[in-house]
Amino acid sequence: MNATAAKINERAVVWRVLRGYRIMFDKLRRFINGKTLLGEIVRFLLVGGLATVVDFFMMGVTLYFFAPDKYPSFFNVFHGATEKPELIAACFGTGIGFIFGLIANYVLSIIFVFNEKGNSKSVKGFLVFAFFSAIGLGIHEVGMYLFNGVLLWNEWLVKILLTFIVLIYNFVTRKLLIFKKASAPAETQSSFDA
Repeated sequence: MNATAAKINERAVVWRVLRGYRIMFDKLRRFINGKTLLGEIVRFLLVGGLATVVDFFMMGVTLYFFAPDKYPSFFNVFHGATEKPELIAACFGTGIGFIFGLIANYVLSIIFVFNEKGNSKSVKGFLVFAFFSAIGLGIHEVGMYLFNGVLLWNEWLVKILLTFIVLIYNFVTRKLLIFKKASAPAETQSSFDA
């Protein structure tokens, strides 16, 4: 086989691989954008993952703000502190991170996650979203106090555990109470009915 034929064969192989990837990504995109419950769950996990990154980052910023002398650099907040952060810093950081994560999650849930929007775009919808999220924040705060403050578990291990618990709680409450299919309006009685 000469060099030109080998180059052509190599290009054909590359194009077949790229075509295979394109087909795979098209199928994945159709699945994620589908109207199925599983598609909603996948989108919820993606959005929840992004909101969790925002949450963890803001907790890190708060921990660093409270005691920059405990961390050689900002990134040591996540691993490598010279000593354990104060409980107040961990609880406050949990709250700040949760609020920023809530805002990111609310906006992305409306835009991207749920097929049915229900009353989510109204002030009432946001208040219901915030109310149930506040319960999730309560779960986070009580858990952080109990596991980090009382049982002395690592604050990041506790944060990961609580994030998983609240993730399940959030999906169930949002799916069933906020982003539910709007009920059909009651049929009005005709003026001919007696």
